[in-house]
Amino acid sequence: MNFAQALTLPNLRFIFDGLLVTVEVAVISIILSFIIGGILGVVRFLRIPFLSKIVGLVIDIIRNLPLLLIIFFTYFALPQIGIQFSIFWSAVIALTIFESAMISEIIRGGIEAVPKGQMEAGRSTGLNIIQTMYYIVLPQGIKLMVPPLVSQFVSLIRDTSLAVVISLPELTHNSKIIYAQYPSTVLVMFIIMTVCYFAICYSLSSFAKRFELNYQK
Repeated sequence: MNFAQALTLPNLRFIFDGLLVTVEVAVISIILSFIIGGILGVVRFLRIPFLSKIVGLVIDIIRNLPLLLIIFFTYFALPQIGIQFSIFWSAVIALTIFESAMISEIIRGGIEAVPKGQMEAGRSTGLNIIQTMYYIVLPQGIKLMVPPLVSQFVSLIRDTSLAVVISLPELTHNSKIIYAQYPSTVLVMFIIMTVCYFAICYSLSSFAKRFELNYQK
């Protein structure tokens, strides 16, 4: 285990660059998947004729596919039909597609856990469906959604490492390059990756817990 060789300034900069890419991909994917997943979850909950069934079918298909397959499809298959993205955006799009399907089910489940009488009460006051969802149902459902959403976001952060297969220069990719050049640094690189992933995921979990506690007050 060679700490001196692993922790040289160029190597640390290379690792930090990879960490930044990991964070960028994760943040963008989390924001996009939460927005898209939220819309899809509400559409499924409202049971809009024909549309909700189509959305449900697509979500079920995506949820039962390996994320790695979606990454390969986005980067290697789409260019065959004239749709091409950079490595960075291929990873973001693949993660967003996969996580949106997962998040939509969490949001749908959270909404359905709210007593049906709440929706009826809102409608009886003259609010339309969207207003009732926004002002009455979602504020109650969000309490139930926070724990599974955080768990899903943490999984998303870990899943960014799968983009190493398309050579996204994220944390795992850059660490792999370093220990491939210097085999004696393998253990050190794994320790560094472990600390980095733990720090990001733990920070997200801690923030979510504080948010949940403040929201419930």
